Formats: sequence, C-alpha cells, structure tokens
Amino acid sequence: MRLTTKGRFAVTAMLDLALNENGSPVTLAGISERQSISLSYLEQLFSRLRKNGLVESVRGPGGGYRAAKALDAITVSDIIRAVDEQIDATQCGGNENCLDEKRCMTHDLWTSLNGKIFEYLEGVNLAQLAAQQQGTKTVAFAHKRG
Repeated sequence: MRLTTKGRFAVTAMLDLALNENGSPVTLAGISERQSISLSYLEQLFSRLRKNGLVESVRGPGGGYRAAKALDAITVSDIIRAVDEQIDATQCGGNENCLDEKRCMTHDLWTSLNGKIFEYLEGVNLAQLAAQQQGTKTVAFAHKRG
C-alpha cells in the first residue's frame, strides 16, 4: 500500500479545518502549528485542494481557508485524489507488468483490493471524521456552501 505523507497530511489538514472553521476561515499557520505540518507543504496541498473545489480561500485580515462544500459532501477519497495521491496495492501501478514485464498471478487480487479501499474511502466523509474526533454520533456543524 502506498498512501504517502501527501495524502495523509491532506486528510489531516482538511479534518483540522473542519474542526476549527466555526464560521470563520482557518489559517494555514494555525493548521501547521496544531498538526506539526510545514507551512510551505500546507500551501502546496491547499493550492491543489482549492483547484479541485474542496476549499476556498478568504483574503485579507482574518482570512484563511474554509470548506467549499458541506462537510458531508467531501469524502476522504475526494481529498486524496485532489492532491494527486495514488492508492495502489499492485506492484506495477496497474500496468500489468509486475513480473518480467508480464502480469503477475496475484494482479487481480491487488486490483480488487484497490477497489475495496476506494469504496471504503468514498464512504467516509469529513463530517463523519469530525464527529468521531468530537466523540459524537451526530454532526451538528455540517454546513452547505452556496
């Protein structure tokens, strides 16, 4: 499994944003401090998240970032895809050239696992993760963006 730091940090940063937004933008400096993620790395991640419509930036004093959609409309797989992260259990990256430029005999197994992982990550959204962090079953702050 090759979920790299990029994907993990992007999900962590988005969850931090969800937990700290409370009606006003969240600064990358704040996320950086709370999560021990480099500010310059967060800038790169949020640039990609913004381009993919998951966050919107607010300029000026009191500016920062906020979710561009309702928290229950942003899945973990959306976040991972937005930062160009690949989750792939195959050795060949899906190219079917894992064993001497041929398809290995376990290729279908690993391809099927990839599908199950994405299916799971499609079913987990930021509202659920935030509720879990807050220790609640319901999500009181899932919001809609116009």
